Amino acid sequence: MKTLLIAILAALVATASAQTYTAPIGPQKPVRAMATPPPLLQRPEVTGVVPQAVRGGNPFQMLNPRAPAQYGTWVEHTSFDPNIPGKWKGIKLFEIIF
Repeated sequence: MKTLLIAILAALVATASAQTYTAPIGPQKPVRAMATPPPLLQRPEVTGVVPQAVRGGNPFQMLNPRAPAQYGTWVEHTSFDPNIPGKWKGIKLFEIIF
């Protein structure tokens, strides 16, 4: 019984010491790149006083009451009270429309 146990143990030691820990050389499996997410269909529109002043070119024309129509009107950049028609509440500095 002892000789059988010693023979099995010797065989395990011989197989364990015969292992090498080197990486194989040669062609490897290609690594898959992560799939890119699909592009957004529509970006949210950013409006308001500050974005239009940056995009408009001449922000001082926004203060001019006789400015051309490309600079917009005061109604576009004013928030109104829904309970009281015609009563304004404030200025829309940044507005994001989804």
